[in-house]
Amino acid sequence: MANILIIGATGSVGSVTRNYFLENTTDQLTLMARNTSRLGKLNEQREKAVTGSVTNTATLMAALKGQDAVFAALSGNLGSMAASLVNAMDHSDVKRLLFITSMGIYNEIPESVGASGNLASNPVLQNYRDAADVIEASDLNYTVIRPGWFDNGNDTDYQVTKKGEPFGGHNVSRASIADLVVRLAHDPKLGSRDSLGINRK
Repeated sequence: MANILIIGATGSVGSVTRNYFLENTTDQLTLMARNTSRLGKLNEQREKAVTGSVTNTATLMAALKGQDAVFAALSGNLGSMAASLVNAMDHSDVKRLLFITSMGIYNEIPESVGASGNLASNPVLQNYRDAADVIEASDLNYTVIRPGWFDNGNDTDYQVTKKGEPFGGHNVSRASIADLVVRLAHDPKLGSRDSLGINRK
């Protein structure tokens, strides 16, 4: 059993990952979101909610207490959010960070998959790249996760590629992302200080 902090728990990836943890582990979950009323009914034996933003240092430091790993699935100014999170974790006992960005931030998508999805052609990805750069410059035990376009499929048939390897495919299910997050949260050596692409096989 592990203690897991999910930041962005009401988002599409955060909510699927929350349920995946509940269904496939005995972990204790702390669910952090700006609007926790959107979480619905909590599992009182295994879940607690924290209302606040990742950029609120006091709230974040309180949420980090006693955690074994942090999973962040955020939207907004990701570079600033990543910097706030790294700073708070540097001042806590929590070193394992799993952070969602996007495929294409290293221009790793080959022509066969759709190179127009790379940062060089798609400047909106700079936000995700900024976050990855902040995290990779830290001394945390991080894994940056770069999913393809995610969908609502129930499959967990996925491929993982490392930084420097060509991205393997276009789409991925949210369930696959959740499965990878659970694996990473329970194995601190898996994907340690690396950036992993994930796509449907």
